[in-house]
Amino acid sequence: MTKNNLAEKRIMATAVAAGGARYKRVLLKLSGEALMGDRDYGLDPSIVDRVAEEIKSVVAMGVQVCVVIGGGNIFRGVSGAAKGMDRATADYMGMLATVINALAMQNALEKAEVQTRVQSAIPMSSVCEPYIRRRAQRHMEKGRVVIFAAGTGNPFFTTDSAAALRASEMQCDALLKATKVDGVYDADPAKVKTATRYDRLSYLDVLAQDLQVMDTSAISLARQSKIPILVFSIFDHGAFAEVMQGNGKFTIITDSKD
Repeated sequence: MTKNNLAEKRIMATAVAAGGARYKRVLLKLSGEALMGDRDYGLDPSIVDRVAEEIKSVVAMGVQVCVVIGGGNIFRGVSGAAKGMDRATADYMGMLATVINALAMQNALEKAEVQTRVQSAIPMSSVCEPYIRRRAQRHMEKGRVVIFAAGTGNPFFTTDSAAALRASEMQCDALLKATKVDGVYDADPAKVKTATRYDRLSYLDVLAQDLQVMDTSAISLARQSKIPILVFSIFDHGAFAEVMQGNGKFTIITDSKD
């Protein structure tokens, strides 16, 4: 049995072992960089397939899942603007990059036998559905995964803001931010060995301490909509399902630390 098959079995076992999930409907926010693997840019198919298995394990628990994926592995609007490109043009290019990632994830999920729909904030009917809130909700009620592409459809907004916006519109019970580390730290743990991980934070703590979990617009919108944000590592096999059950390592951001 291959290493990937063993990993997939562990992920599914985690989903089934501990029973029900704590949330009925969630939005998973993935960065484009998380899909690169060890590459300098683009997509690593093995990483995309493994993330698809993580999502499948949570769907198997009866959870309704929607996803927002960034496009930084292909093109980042802010970087383009920093190099002299018009910011709005650069942001639109970044939105198109998120559509590429969304289609790749849809393909991986459907290979894993998970029904998936991609909805784009920028209409492109030849490749995906336009974003329609009620249609997206109906898809999830039928057990389909919905991937929201092209951010908010407007420049000057990040995919973090798009994730908070879609989570609010879909009336999600939680927003899960998948990162390279197992929670929020007071410093970059890759650079500072003594960095401390938080178990719980309030929205105001994140804003006041400038912890850069998500941009300030996303944090503020999540706070306004009373949607908890759970930060965990997508690189830990089975972590998504564990977090859904309240297990494993993660940081939860809510109204209060109590």
